[in-house]
Amino acid sequence: MSNVRQRLRAARNVRALVDQEALTRELSEITVKHRGQSLERHTAVVARLKLALAEGREQAREWLNEDGAGTACAERLSRLMDGCIRALYAHVTTDLYPLANPSSGERLAVVAVGGYGRGAMAPGSDVDLLFLMPYKATAWAESVVEAMLYVLWDVGLKVGHARRSIDECVRLSRADMTIRTAVLESRFIVGDEGLFEEKVTRFDAEVMEGTAAEFATAKLAERDERLQKGGGGSRYLVEPNVKEGKGALRDLNTLFWIGKYVYRVREVSDLVEAGLFSAAELRLFKKCEDFLWAVRCHLHFITGRAEDRLSFDLQRQIAIALGYTEHPGLQDVERFMKHYFLVAKDVGDLTAIVCHALEARHQKKKPKLDRFLTRFRKSNRRAAPESGSFVIDGDRLNVHDDQVFVRDPVNLIRFFKIMDAHEIPGHPAAARLITKSLKLIDAKLREDKEANELFLEIVSSRRSPEKILRRMNETGVLGRFIPDFGRIVAMMQFNMYHHYTVDEHLLRSIGILSEIEAGRASEEHPLANELMPTVRDRVALYVALFLHDVAKGRPEDHSIAGAKIARKLCPRLGLTPAQTDTVAWLIEQHLTMSIVAQSRDLSDRRTIEDFAKIVQSPERLKMLLILTIADIKAVGPGVWNGWKGQLLRTLYWETELVLTGGHSAGDRRNLVERVKSELRERLRDWSDAEFATYAERHYSPYWLKTDLDRAERHARFAAAAVAEGRTLATDISTDTFRGVTEVTVLAPDHPKLLSIIAGACVAAGSNIVDAHISTTTDGFALDTIFVGRAFTDDEDELRRARRVAEAIEQSLRGEIRLFDMVAKRQEQAISKSKSRAFEIEPEVTITNAWSDRHTVIEVVGLDRPGLLYELTDALSKLNLNIASAHVATFGERAVDVFYVTDLTGAKISNANRQTAIRARMTAAFETETRKARDRVASR
Repeated sequence: MSNVRQRLRAARNVRALVDQEALTRELSEITVKHRGQSLERHTAVVARLKLALAEGREQAREWLNEDGAGTACAERLSRLMDGCIRALYAHVTTDLYPLANPSSGERLAVVAVGGYGRGAMAPGSDVDLLFLMPYKATAWAESVVEAMLYVLWDVGLKVGHARRSIDECVRLSRADMTIRTAVLESRFIVGDEGLFEEKVTRFDAEVMEGTAAEFATAKLAERDERLQKGGGGSRYLVEPNVKEGKGALRDLNTLFWIGKYVYRVREVSDLVEAGLFSAAELRLFKKCEDFLWAVRCHLHFITGRAEDRLSFDLQRQIAIALGYTEHPGLQDVERFMKHYFLVAKDVGDLTAIVCHALEARHQKKKPKLDRFLTRFRKSNRRAAPESGSFVIDGDRLNVHDDQVFVRDPVNLIRFFKIMDAHEIPGHPAAARLITKSLKLIDAKLREDKEANELFLEIVSSRRSPEKILRRMNETGVLGRFIPDFGRIVAMMQFNMYHHYTVDEHLLRSIGILSEIEAGRASEEHPLANELMPTVRDRVALYVALFLHDVAKGRPEDHSIAGAKIARKLCPRLGLTPAQTDTVAWLIEQHLTMSIVAQSRDLSDRRTIEDFAKIVQSPERLKMLLILTIADIKAVGPGVWNGWKGQLLRTLYWETELVLTGGHSAGDRRNLVERVKSELRERLRDWSDAEFATYAERHYSPYWLKTDLDRAERHARFAAAAVAEGRTLATDISTDTFRGVTEVTVLAPDHPKLLSIIAGACVAAGSNIVDAHISTTTDGFALDTIFVGRAFTDDEDELRRARRVAEAIEQSLRGEIRLFDMVAKRQEQAISKSKSRAFEIEPEVTITNAWSDRHTVIEVVGLDRPGLLYELTDALSKLNLNIASAHVATFGERAVDVFYVTDLTGAKISNANRQTAIRARMTAAFETETRKARDRVASR
């Protein structure tokens, strides 16, 4: 920061946002003006204080926009509130309830507690006040308190308050840790300062004395509980809470509370002299605090409310307010969020420092048995296995001395290898020394053969590679030793698909792969669990998964750039040329299997043959399947489901057949006959004539893409419909393992059929994930729609499925106004949707290269309820027959793929016709999005 800006900020810190003396005079003038008119006086006082706060906050916002000083803004707002409360207190005690000769009991101190007590507050923060009295409340004190509260409430402030004597403060602080913390943070504002000082003295002597361990333990336990409630304890959630989240302001508050209580200090800066922080660590504390306060104040100013969650729709606004700009490969919002997560990580480092310091002082309580046994141990330190540089200190790995890493920098990697080999946690003191020694990780160490061998053993460990890699990342070693990994540390991707930062995603994916290898995922991933022991090169698979997203945030496609990184890095790690090729190929193709499985017709032979050409070998197919599963699962909770697993298994089995010389296009007739024969065995209660009549209703593609269980259900369902004379019928079934519910529709075929079914599903509140469409030889359609499950219990899900089926039947009979119902559902969803924060330019791809029989139309754009209905409606109006539809969503991004023909069953080869289709689909996509948003905005 320039000297000019420093002087400007210093000058502003001296200037108050409100002239307290002038405000006090104005309130007295209001009293004179409205003497005898209590209501008018109260209204005028409230109006004047509102104006003072509004003007002060607006000035604070202007200064924040200019200098970005978050802590200074919070302190200015606190002083603004102080000035208003002091003016109000003077008004009430002088103009309304003056005392000529006050008794010893008629004393009152107005004290700020909690967040306000720290002298820093956001624009929407609560105003926590303690009205302190010497003994019990007097009539005068009660009158003053009530008069002040009524004004503050009518001003619109959220006031948390308590009226207590000093004795009550002491007694309640002993019994309740929350009250104790609030009193610890108390700060005198106005009134009888001697009363406040007496409270401070007694609190120190009667509450704090001898209770440091109790307080520290309670606060750390309270923190753990808070974080578990707020997102499972991860600091890398993509919509973090800047106040309560991990690595956020509340964590910094907790550290200071503990430091203040244990070390008996008044200011954060005193913690250096007390020995808790070094000067550099104190600077880090203040830097983190300043950034987080800036973010929180901007959040409150932008929303006009006490909003502390950095939601997608606010992140870009905050990024712009803080001055972030776009860089090649990274949006402005992504650069801001990366900074946010780096700060959160720094707060985590400070937390570890405090925990270690407390342990060293024996402030954290140990279990009684552990304390008892400790007395009989001659020493807590013993030589660590494999290296004389480390010791086992209290069952944790520690350094022998503070020169361990200077003597041999390889120890910075060896330390973590020993942690892994012997499954022993690291000591906080060692972690602190490692962080201070990161400069030793230079080009020489990165090229060291032993260091790279140790690292490769860590990445591919059969024990807990995720845990060790996470420790390496937290200390900074991982990013320094693998600089390309360091570039994606704390990198957030601005979308709704990825739940974590890129580095967190990579570490979680390694953990999932380790879980699969250990056989702990057999029920969820039966095929991957079966294949993993047969993978010939597990090391290459682990390295590929560790690096698969390492090139995110670059202008070049991250799969291609990642493969280039792998070709340079793998030889350094000691991989052979063949292993390097495998790793690079897996990284380059790591999205391919997921895309093909979720957005291509797997019953179309061309799909399988094209994919087989990419994979080329059964061994690579195995590795790519396992990597794809780990990658998808590590994206975030709820992203993986059984339906995706089934699609991947189907693609694997079909491709394996091709790669091992299985059936080819010439075998199709034999395959059809074999499927019919197997179905005939299932339908033994049918006569030959009945089966022959039913079999003739289906074309060959139906038999090739419908599994035997579903074919049997279809046959019995269709036969029952014929027996009952129904031309329109529906059938439902659930599949818990795949996480979908099937709705099968038998109806006379017509171009708008799928569009009507899709619209009915939207109207019924269900989400279509896939659609298998079959046309019979007698002019009927047998369509199976797969919708995502809404309930885990089958009975509940079946009830919901029946409602969906009824909505489909009513729509096809024309009994409901489908367009209006879909529009209403869209308005409801869009008003609540996070996707409003995103803009995705629609893309329509039309190709005849992906299928031998169909033209394939792929639409990519912003997802929303009713999208499939609108797109299929557009296709029907274009006189296209839809053979199959495949719906995939990646957060806010929808990828919908349609296999179509014209009304004669031919591909769309005319260039002008393709241009018209592309224009119509794009226009439908944009128009409906705008209409729905306009309807929401007009409300």
